[in-house]
Amino acid sequence: MFAGGAVGNLVAIVVLSVSRQDRKSSAFYALVCGLAVTDLLGTCLASPLTIANFLDARVLQQPRLCEFHSFLLLFFGLTGLSIICAMAAERYLAICCPYAHERWRVNRRFAQKFLLSVYLSHTLFCGLPAMGMSRSALQRSGTWCFIDRGRRAPVAAAYSALYGAGSLLLILGTIVLNLAVCGALLLMRRRTARRPPGRASVRQRWRALSSAAETQMIAVLVTTSVVVLACSAPLVVCLFTSLMGDQDPDADLAAIRIASVNPILDPWIYILLRRSLFRRLLRLRRGRRSPPRSHVFPHLVSTANISCPPRSRASRPQDLRTET
Repeated sequence: MFAGGAVGNLVAIVVLSVSRQDRKSSAFYALVCGLAVTDLLGTCLASPLTIANFLDARVLQQPRLCEFHSFLLLFFGLTGLSIICAMAAERYLAICCPYAHERWRVNRRFAQKFLLSVYLSHTLFCGLPAMGMSRSALQRSGTWCFIDRGRRAPVAAAYSALYGAGSLLLILGTIVLNLAVCGALLLMRRRTARRPPGRASVRQRWRALSSAAETQMIAVLVTTSVVVLACSAPLVVCLFTSLMGDQDPDADLAAIRIASVNPILDPWIYILLRRSLFRRLLRLRRGRRSPPRSHVFPHLVSTANISCPPRSRASRPQDLRTET
């Protein structure tokens, strides 16, 4: 899993870095690249500790390493959700509020500043347990550390509730923004189809409206959102169930295993849904829908090369008038 996450994210970063210049300047692809870098850092920092703990079970029993491992899980889990929500918000502004998107200058530099602010704020927030607001503890399986949710101290319970509520708000915000983007695209398509046909056909106008680049961005956003939310939601559910006094170590272990699959799946979405491959898939789909004309009108093709005999002079209209 460590090798798959590291190699996949490295390949995804290379694929994003060699893309066209106009794509590099967009805020969406800056956020995608930031998510790939975040997944790569999370894999390279957290996985070696887990592997070392499997070789020697006393590794995570050290308090400092246990706190650091808990910080990594808290930080990269919350940061991934924040970047996904930012990607959905950027697409919502670009499609539903284009004037605000242009007025606020949501470009690559804006996305880089946002990523820096996310890293700094989440570092401070996820470092609060190490500062005494809560306590990190080795979980019952002995293979990972997380905040101690069994403590009944009000401050520790408040931090767990705050972390779970923040994660839940990011998940709900991503879902709502994605639904709004997809609904806006469907509404635009319906309005375009209802317009009276002019010089360009309905299919040509809709194809110009939903270009390959725009459709590819939506495909990357929706697919990545589904993967991230599906991998992060079980751990958030375990946080709330532990606050209500129902803590299941087996469910917690399953949730963290599902969350660890997320940085392995994310990069392959960028690799498989890159623009060149996406265009090929669209062309292949259109080619299957529209059969060749020779199959539809074979008689036109068969008679196209048949030469007609020349007309006689008597059959021409002016010669007929002369004869009469």
